[in-house]
Amino acid sequence: MTSTSTATAISPDSGTHWTEPGTWPVAPGVHRIPLPLPMDGLRAINVYAIETDDGLTLIDGGWAIEVSRTLLEKSLRDIGRDVREITRFLVTHVHRDHYTQAVTVRREFGSHVSLGLGDKPTLDLIHAVDRDAEDPHIAMFLAAGAPAIAREWGEFTRDSTPDLTMWDYPDTWLESDLQLSVGDRTIDAVHTPGHTQGHYVFADRPAGLLFAGDHVLPTITPSIGFEPALAEQPLGDFMASLTKVRGLPDLTLLPAHGPVAPSSHARVDELLAHHEVRLDLCVAAIGDGSRSAYDVASVLPWTRHEHKLADLDVFNAALATLETRAHLELLVARGSLTRGDDDGVVLYGA
Repeated sequence: MTSTSTATAISPDSGTHWTEPGTWPVAPGVHRIPLPLPMDGLRAINVYAIETDDGLTLIDGGWAIEVSRTLLEKSLRDIGRDVREITRFLVTHVHRDHYTQAVTVRREFGSHVSLGLGDKPTLDLIHAVDRDAEDPHIAMFLAAGAPAIAREWGEFTRDSTPDLTMWDYPDTWLESDLQLSVGDRTIDAVHTPGHTQGHYVFADRPAGLLFAGDHVLPTITPSIGFEPALAEQPLGDFMASLTKVRGLPDLTLLPAHGPVAPSSHARVDELLAHHEVRLDLCVAAIGDGSRSAYDVASVLPWTRHEHKLADLDVFNAALATLETRAHLELLVARGSLTRGDDDGVVLYGA
């Protein structure tokens, strides 16, 4: 969730801000469609429509809200297509702005939805929702030494019950790396856990395109360590997945959030370097003592404006705390820090 470069927000395919509504051609037969995310600092999500002889395949679906659905229908009409022509969704990961509209469109028109198997535990938790059960993030905040965030998060989520009609299971679970036929294209589905355990990117090597979801974003870094069913080493997974994508050819970056960018390699290198800097900052923040993840997050700067944790709203403070935890856990795995417990609060020391 930490901003890095202030790279231009103007997308080369549109010549305007990347959130500007439209159906922007990024390659022959491929269109970028920004859909709105009200009440979300990201502002929009790019879904990508791939034209085939049998209809449309969409990379990601958007958030199942009326304003998004209306704009999706208009954007497709602008290129002479219709939402009924969407035969398939390849969803990069389970977050609501990527997954839920795919599910609602499928219910109406029978589109086929694919999702990474690693995101099944999150869907399982959503479907097993118990009105009296505590949100699993609350225990994470308490262990991170952030009782105030735990309390505010509990108040924030107490009366929120998911609409299960938006969270049906996919038709197909993607597992490991595999090749998919999309019309006359052969697309590599590459498992890239980190942002979520089931995250996938889709590489069209012949066309030189990387549909990157939230794994590689051009102007911000994706949140790490914020899942209800948490991986053991989310940052380690993320950095390994970045290295894996670095091993692909250098492709045009088609992100879920932000402008189209010319080089996947260049941005991967920046993201890897960014997290190494953050790891060093974590070690420096601990010094010779022992601190909780919340203590360390309170010392670190956040966003490209270098805000203090205390200046963030509860949602972003929660993201920051758990992302710091992910950095500290990787440092423990590397042998750079130790890990202890003080009455249920995890403490990290040199």
